[in-house]
Amino acid sequence: MTMPVEIKELVIRAVVAPPEGAPRARAAAPDAAGQEAVIEAAVKEVLRVLKASKER
Repeated sequence: MTMPVEIKELVIRAVVAPPEGAPRARAAAPDAAGQEAVIEAAVKEVLRVLKASKER
């Protein structure tokens, strides 16, 4: 007997490291407008996920 399994949430975590011997570059700090855009996008995504979880 076979039963289907429904996956409601899938979390994937990864650690990315540069290859050995590769030069390391420093990322520039985002400006205030860039930070605001990132925060706004994160808040929208969190609200979307919360709304979706309440609809279940």
